[in-house]
Amino acid sequence: MNPKVVLAYSGGLDTSVAIKWFARKGYDVVAYMADVGQGSDLGTYRERALATGAVKVIIEDLKHEFVKDFVFKSLKANAVYENGYLLATALSRPVIAKGLVKTAQKEHAGFVAHGCTGKGNDQVRFEVTIGALDPKLKILAPVREWELKTRQEEIEYAKKNNIPIDTTKKKPYSLDVNLWGISIESGRLEDPYYMPDEDIYQITKGINKAKAEPAYAEIEFKNGIPVKLNGRTMNGVDLILKLAKIAGDAGVGRSDMVENRLVGIKSREIYEAPAGWTLHTAHKALESLVLDRELLHFKDIIALKYAELVYYGLWYTPLREALDKFIDDTQKNVNGTVKIKLHKGNCVVVGRKSPNSLYKKELATYEEGDKFDQSLAKGFIEIWGLPYKGRG
Repeated sequence: MNPKVVLAYSGGLDTSVAIKWFARKGYDVVAYMADVGQGSDLGTYRERALATGAVKVIIEDLKHEFVKDFVFKSLKANAVYENGYLLATALSRPVIAKGLVKTAQKEHAGFVAHGCTGKGNDQVRFEVTIGALDPKLKILAPVREWELKTRQEEIEYAKKNNIPIDTTKKKPYSLDVNLWGISIESGRLEDPYYMPDEDIYQITKGINKAKAEPAYAEIEFKNGIPVKLNGRTMNGVDLILKLAKIAGDAGVGRSDMVENRLVGIKSREIYEAPAGWTLHTAHKALESLVLDRELLHFKDIIALKYAELVYYGLWYTPLREALDKFIDDTQKNVNGTVKIKLHKGNCVVVGRKSPNSLYKKELATYEEGDKFDQSLAKGFIEIWGLPYKGRG
């Protein structure tokens, strides 16, 4: 009886080659596909996996779980890695790994596998999560072990073994897609000075092709979670997909970064997250209206740590769970509506309102109705500046 391995299968180059590689080594391969909103033709990929040598293909729809239990938690935290990455790929890995583990248990498989390289972050995210959820499973990482040292060698292997792939010599980019965003790397992008062609972008229009007229998005939040878009109640998945189209057509949501990977190297990455950046901008604007100064400032510190935990693959850890309890408490009053103007790559807050607003016009105004006693300012300044008197 052959050993059984459940492979996290994407339908892309690495995992397609991995099926054939495992089969030739005597493994029965169960290809596990998690639908996290990548928009792929999963039926075609199913046939591809079976034709390549998989004994079984399992497809699981995880979109709603992904949004509810991972994406929206990160949104409430305002988590952004190194000011440019909304963590779309990083957030998808723990939910995929969770599904992988459950599938391996149901299939009575002793092995699980992924198609990550030894240079990337995803290998950490998968393996730490798998180890946290079921330490008995043995993890295989063929890309770290096989004789194929470059992506071009993988492409040639695929051609030689009649493995259908989407990657070509002309466009050797590596894409990872889910409903929260897209990551793009490799190929000519490995030169950090290279300006990519427009055809690299998948869901955002260039400034020259974006709509001439601005678009507006009114987003209503309840306890920090977006629940309405332009007056319509929507579930999280539908709201993100609808907003991604609106913002993407306006050219919103691109990031071009040289980021610090967990393994210690710098990597040039391009990201698209039109819905993500719009929701992030709106959420922060609403928090500025309803959270007091000290809580707001401290939460900014938490946001940086939260982003690191997600990026480093530490989702299933006591610290992340504890931070979620704190963050959820901060979101009790994050209720209201934010109006966003989307135009030619810009995402600008143009209005916000909340029943829990801490903004008091009678204190802020310089016009009639002002109730701020300006005579108190002199004493406040004297006491505030007392420790620094004479230091000039």
